[in-house]
Amino acid sequence: MLTIRKRDASGPAKEPDHQPRIAIGEEGGVLGCAFSGSWTTRTVALVDAEMRKIEKRSGFKTLALDLSQIEKMDTAGAWLIDRLVSSFEKKGVEIKMQGQSEIASILLGAVGDAVRREPGSGPAKPPNFIIRGLEAVGRRVYEMRDDFLAAMNILGATIRGSQMKLGRGHAVNMAAIFNQIDRMGVGAIPVVVLMSAIVGAIVAQQGAYQLSYFGADIFVVDLVGVLILRELGVLMTAIMIAGRSGSAITAEIGSMKMREEVDALKVIGLNPIGVLVFPRLVALVVALPCLTIIANFAALGGGILAAWLYSDIAPAAFIDRLRVAIDLSTIFAGLIKAPFMAMIIGIIASVEGMKVGGSAESLGQHVTASVVKSIFVVIILDGLFAMFYAAIEF
Repeated sequence: MLTIRKRDASGPAKEPDHQPRIAIGEEGGVLGCAFSGSWTTRTVALVDAEMRKIEKRSGFKTLALDLSQIEKMDTAGAWLIDRLVSSFEKKGVEIKMQGQSEIASILLGAVGDAVRREPGSGPAKPPNFIIRGLEAVGRRVYEMRDDFLAAMNILGATIRGSQMKLGRGHAVNMAAIFNQIDRMGVGAIPVVVLMSAIVGAIVAQQGAYQLSYFGADIFVVDLVGVLILRELGVLMTAIMIAGRSGSAITAEIGSMKMREEVDALKVIGLNPIGVLVFPRLVALVVALPCLTIIANFAALGGGILAAWLYSDIAPAAFIDRLRVAIDLSTIFAGLIKAPFMAMIIGIIASVEGMKVGGSAESLGQHVTASVVKSIFVVIILDGLFAMFYAAIEF
């Protein structure tokens, strides 16, 4: 509770009088009240009845209050005085207050704002849904701008500052890069193979089911080959890596940020981007294209099996038709996207990790944001590549 004490500067501190007192005088249409003593929670009850009697008085135009003799005041005393002021303001009486200290003015103002708030009004009524929608869009735009600037900062620092020591242009830690390749690439092979084989089998099964109505079962090979190699292979792999490795990057960097290990790296002269982000970014750029190739083979294997079971297309016939349906441009159309998607996943994950605050809740929020943003931007990038390939007839 905020408390105000007044002491005599001319001599030693005097023992305060804990009895609040009110001196009243009326002259020429002016009612004067001089307050003295201690106006705190423990003492204001002694003058509450007298204050209420003053509030009922009338027949004057000005109320003059002198607070210079108050030795001690807290919010209870300020509320009692403000209640008196509020009562006379409603009657149209002019209020003149003098002698209050700077702190007393702040306290009286804060209490007055709380007292004059309409009962039951609660928080201000929110604007209509159109304004709220526009506000949300504006906030998202500013957040996108901040995220873009942070991503460019990390990308630039990674390209220029891959060194482990500030001001030094070498010492790239190859052991850290290979360790991250093992974790993000080799460790992800089982789940990538399983998911890609299932997706390839589903695409082949649905294609065979629909094409059988037209007697064009063999074209399921074209469908599976083009769709997997150009789009689904790299896209599904990137989505799985965003959920598996992107979240791990955010969680690792974010937990280090929470424990102030990132600040400790700066203190000892190390570059946090070079130590934490560069190995993970390089590992993703290397691992994702390799995983995409593995995913393509797995998806084609699932497609071969599904076509054999549903359309009686033998594996040898499937492969022969696949040679006609695709060429190197089909394969490279998907592989070219992989490094760009890897950069996006790594940068977004690192940005979200660096934004983690000091709580576990913040860590969870940014890990979730990392996965959602990575998947969203990866899908947008895939669409942009599709439009670009169509424009150049690739």
